[in-house]
Amino acid sequence: MEEKKYIKGNFRRAIFSSDKGYVIGIFKVKETNVEVLKEYTGKTITFTGYFHDLNEDDTYFFYGEELEHPKYGLQFQVSEYERIKPEDKDGIVEFLASDLFKGIGEKLAIKIVEVLGEDTLERILEDPNSLMLVPKLSSKKAKQIYDTLTKYEESHKTIVYLTELGFSMKDALLVYNKYKSNAIGMVEHNVYLLIDDIEEITFLKVDSIAREMHIEEDNESRVKACILYTMKELTYKNGDTYLTLEEIYDMTLRFLKVDLSEDLFREYLNELVVEEKVVNEEERYYLEEVFESEKQILNKIKILLQKRKEKPKKLDELLEALEKNSGISYNDKQKEAIEKALTNNLLIITGGPGTGKTTIIKAIVDLYQRLHNLNTEELTRELALLAPTGRASKRMSEATQFTATTIHRFLKWNKENNRFGIDEYNKDNSKLIIIDEVSMIDLPLFDHLLRGLTDNIKLILVGDYNQLPSVGPGQLLKDFIESEVIDTVHLDLLYRQDENSYITTLAGEIRDDNLSENFRETRSDYTFLECNNYSIRENLKKLSKQIVDKGYDYKRVQVMAPMYAGVNGIDNLNKELQDVFNPPDESKRELKVGDIIFRENDKVLQLVNMPDENIFNGDIGIITRIMFANTSKSGKNEIYVDYDGNLVKYIPKDFNKMKHGFIISIHKSQGSEFEIVVMPVSSSYKRMLYRKLIYTGITRAKRKLILLGESDAFSYSVHHEEEKMRKTDFCSKLKKELYIFAKNEENKIV
Repeated sequence: MEEKKYIKGNFRRAIFSSDKGYVIGIFKVKETNVEVLKEYTGKTITFTGYFHDLNEDDTYFFYGEELEHPKYGLQFQVSEYERIKPEDKDGIVEFLASDLFKGIGEKLAIKIVEVLGEDTLERILEDPNSLMLVPKLSSKKAKQIYDTLTKYEESHKTIVYLTELGFSMKDALLVYNKYKSNAIGMVEHNVYLLIDDIEEITFLKVDSIAREMHIEEDNESRVKACILYTMKELTYKNGDTYLTLEEIYDMTLRFLKVDLSEDLFREYLNELVVEEKVVNEEERYYLEEVFESEKQILNKIKILLQKRKEKPKKLDELLEALEKNSGISYNDKQKEAIEKALTNNLLIITGGPGTGKTTIIKAIVDLYQRLHNLNTEELTRELALLAPTGRASKRMSEATQFTATTIHRFLKWNKENNRFGIDEYNKDNSKLIIIDEVSMIDLPLFDHLLRGLTDNIKLILVGDYNQLPSVGPGQLLKDFIESEVIDTVHLDLLYRQDENSYITTLAGEIRDDNLSENFRETRSDYTFLECNNYSIRENLKKLSKQIVDKGYDYKRVQVMAPMYAGVNGIDNLNKELQDVFNPPDESKRELKVGDIIFRENDKVLQLVNMPDENIFNGDIGIITRIMFANTSKSGKNEIYVDYDGNLVKYIPKDFNKMKHGFIISIHKSQGSEFEIVVMPVSSSYKRMLYRKLIYTGITRAKRKLILLGESDAFSYSVHHEEEKMRKTDFCSKLKKELYIFAKNEENKIV
């Protein structure tokens, strides 16, 4: 068995520490078995990891891995640690005289060790009365020494116990910090309670530990915890806001793999309702937090609708002046959207690609600044432009020349504890909030956003609900519009077209399920290349080569498809397209990671949020440099990726956070625009071919759209609704609770 990598020495100080036990600190190395760290013997090194307590007077073994941080240099990442008790008399004296034992100076520590010897600490723990052998030591001070030493030992033993059960160091610390001396008792009494008490502890983690503890598979706590886990999985996988008893029952049984009658299951489910973890509304079962989100959103909308609407003076005059100065002539619908945005407290602006949504946003910002005579600094305080993704907020910034940000960043999301710094207790003071790409926002996130806003706001929601819905639960924009309780301006006049333009026309036909035969004809911005399912791969390679030969920058060209698996799937086609867009060359270094070969100049797709590096899920970058372990400072392979000027270094533990981006999924493309979009459409994708997916894909194209594949498959996708409609009752709740109220308020403008 390979020896674990370690550094032995002393903790010196913390540079950063969180309330979850995460520490970045300085460690003085006395000994190590890591070759690259031996030069640090007798010196200090930066370390990171999760710890319960670190004392400067203790000696530790830190086990983990060395790594090269792109900003902070060589570090040691600790996965587990071991505290070494002082063993000789001098060490014990130093330990007892440390700050850990308040009021015990060096003189008293020497006396204690002189009386009790080299096994002083063991003797105290075994028999606290042994301290009474020390002359002039009071019983109060003896008890203080014993209590401190016991607590010191207890915390360490508890964490060791938890890690031996299977908890990670991070999770063990969460458990210990929650329950302290009761931690072992809580785990042994009912390990499933940890899921309720500690947000970061998952059912799957606890269930694996429960098996090690030989807890019965039909244990009541396990079944109830599994019901909640199943409901969360179904809710977030399918985007439903409520579930039926039958689907929860079937899925729970599938996971538990035990015989459980429907009557007993219903009994457990009803107990969860009584415990207020589940809400049952006419046999529609909601997770409590999703139900609460709906309620909070309804309340906020009612407040905004109830507020008096006031049309600003000189609005018509300033709008006319803006048209003259900008050289833009707004159509009637656009003028209506601009005027209502500055008059209403809540407005939806919706429309497909090319209908001028971003043009209107810019006009609203300009007019708001002029109406209120704000300088740039004042405007920054009052205005917030938001979007659900980094790429969408960047597009918003470019269009308006005003800073836009993601909703998570606006709400000061803390990745470590999954909390928002802006919430109902610490509200943002912006007065005008404009949110783009609202179709991508799920119910819980919108609830968090509204909680963080005052009632003194104008809220403008912009988006195209014909696109794919959010990944999380709900279909907010669709429900808002179809409920008719929020004033909505529908933009329908297309601007992105000339007589040979077709992309926006095609988008409209798809949206309306009215596809004409013209989609087979070639236009200046559109081509459909007919080929069968079996020749898509070769035709796509041939087309890509033509794009390269014509001198197009492959960074401006995006291929996208509906599915990852199969011959025509994203995973397989990425390998094929790499050889076309970025073929092997002696001047380009390569690195094999699993079955993927990363090559300098490759296009890559980021898969997870890395806010510290300012990159997010769905960002696309280019590999600029690969460093091999034998030449890098870290002693590890390194990949450097350029995300529009933001250079990010990846080391082996991060390689799985990206994949090739020559072809990406249509889902990952949402919120982006590309100069040229190439999209294969094949019957092999049939289970993923439906109207909103295809609509979203083609509307990513800014200047040129190329479809290749089977025209029948394309026609099928246009006429086919989603395979599974989301279960949400939010639209009917909006109508029931706010429709009459909204209509009564509709025309009350001062």
